Amino acid sequence: MTLLLGACSNNKQAYQQVTADPAENAHAAFINSEGKSIGEAVLTETADGVQISLALQGLEPGERAIHIHAVGKCDKPTFETAGAHFNPTHKQHGYLNSKGYHLGDLPNLQVDKDGTVDLEFSTKAFTLRPGESNSIIDKDGTAFIIHESADDYKTDPSGNSGKRIACGIIKK
Repeated sequence: MTLLLGACSNNKQAYQQVTADPAENAHAAFINSEGKSIGEAVLTETADGVQISLALQGLEPGERAIHIHAVGKCDKPTFETAGAHFNPTHKQHGYLNSKGYHLGDLPNLQVDKDGTVDLEFSTKAFTLRPGESNSIIDKDGTAFIIHESADDYKTDPSGNSGKRIACGIIKK
């Protein structure tokens, strides 16, 4: 992207060309096990990692696990087509596991009493830049999965988080 910045000096306008790479962005539209839309995620590559903004509704209140899974498929009702967690480093699951963690492991979500989630967080575990070994943008895609229970952050392979209740394919 190229921008021209103008400034006035002695009644003459001076222009300076500024070049900046556009930020890498992606999004995911979430569905529940019935195929109904329940919200979205917006992902943006920043200097501090990938910023993830979630806006969801229609979930049961309480703590729920959310992970990035290795395949960009969301076949309802069980979402098993999303595969295992995104794990290019071949670790075990969980922030508290001495052999972990998967790069697709994320902090648990707290679903409000009204069934909504509205939050932003960042992670340096993966990137949106295609071609990098930790990129979630690849040929078979990736997907967010929300589970019915909280992640215990240690049990391999998925933190004892229960069945898959929502899915969102991550797309550029």
